[in-house]
Amino acid sequence: MRRLQSSRSIHDLSMSLLLLTLPPGAPGGYEYATSVDGRSVARYGHADAALLPPAGRGVEVVAVVPAALLSWQRVRLPRGIGPGSPRLRAVLAGLLEDRLLDAPEQLHFALDPDAAADGPAWVAVCDKTWLAAHLHALDAAERPVGRIVPELYPRTGVLRLIVTGQPERPWVLMSGDGVPDGAQALPLTPGALALLHDSQATPDDGIRKPPRSPASHGAPPPEGAAGDDGPAIELLAEPAVAAQAEQIFNRRVVLCPPAERLLMAGRSPWDLAQLDLARTGAARAARRAAALWRDFLYAPLWRPARWGLALLLLAHLIGLNVWAWRTQQELAARRAQIVATLTKTFPQVKTVIDAPAQMAREIATLRQSTGAASARDLEPMLGALGQYAPEVAPAAASGAVEFAAGELRVKGVQLPASALAEANQRLRPQGYQLQTDADGVLLRLEASP
Repeated sequence: MRRLQSSRSIHDLSMSLLLLTLPPGAPGGYEYATSVDGRSVARYGHADAALLPPAGRGVEVVAVVPAALLSWQRVRLPRGIGPGSPRLRAVLAGLLEDRLLDAPEQLHFALDPDAAADGPAWVAVCDKTWLAAHLHALDAAERPVGRIVPELYPRTGVLRLIVTGQPERPWVLMSGDGVPDGAQALPLTPGALALLHDSQATPDDGIRKPPRSPASHGAPPPEGAAGDDGPAIELLAEPAVAAQAEQIFNRRVVLCPPAERLLMAGRSPWDLAQLDLARTGAARAARRAAALWRDFLYAPLWRPARWGLALLLLAHLIGLNVWAWRTQQELAARRAQIVATLTKTFPQVKTVIDAPAQMAREIATLRQSTGAASARDLEPMLGALGQYAPEVAPAAASGAVEFAAGELRVKGVQLPASALAEANQRLRPQGYQLQTDADGVLLRLEASP
């Protein structure tokens, strides 16, 4: 027996890993392994979701789907349908409908990472409800899954056998050239051995090839492979069934502890987190936000917070109503003061409809009856020009003026922008505005002083 040595791979990651095996059935305990470099195991064990090693910053959580819970189907994608197509799931459901035992809407599909439009591709299929339940449980335990990888996937090359399980119930995981359906996980029984024996036949013509040796291809045999005395096979086994595997296959095995198998699965090029179970940052954030919202609405733990929020909203509503009532009261008091001022100053006004307008009319009538000048008359406007715009006064004295009620035009005068701004700053408190045009300047009454 030899122990499996981890080798470098294009899928090695520099970040820390938390690898989890998703068990059959409802969420519960998880077999896990951790690695700080993606090449060696730092810790291995079994724990419930809440007791797993923390998945803090810089730790990627990788969920491993057992081989026995996956099926593999070979399809040819239609033209125009690729990994990023929005119609991919519907197309896959249509292509696989006749091969599936369950309804397509109950299953999760994941497409070959090397798939291309209008070409053959492998599709991984598993129970969608089961997978989503585990992902939700891990999200709730603050161990959000970043990738979902298969324990076993279709691959080309030398036949690889991995014997797992317990001595009373061993399993064999098969992948490589000649394996039916790309990858197989079967109990290690005479039937499985017969299937393995049949896999050495050529798929196209059914002619069984003689056992081949890696040496015949000019390359040294890989670890676990036989020499000229048998077919080229990579035979790996967990320590609990290693002796049994050597006896059944009559060859040496490479020891592959469960933690090493998890690490091997983590280097898979596959990511089953696709379609509606995609685990991108945005999708994960959206799912997490939705889960938090559901918990806030229905979880008993959040009942005090819900009551507190309801009371806070109620207090704000009452406060807004009180503030609006007080504002209305203040406005009503001010209107009453204006009406009182009007009726006190002009007792002849009996009915008040628009107090400011009525007061302005009464003041204008009073001015007319007493002969007092108003701001709309010529003399006050000329006085304002002479006092606050002395540059215009000489032209006004020469008689080059036009006057209408509230408007005084002085011809033949042009003011620079700085002088015009300064004059307007002085005239504005008096209710006047000074403008320039082609003929001269125009003084206009904008508001009552």
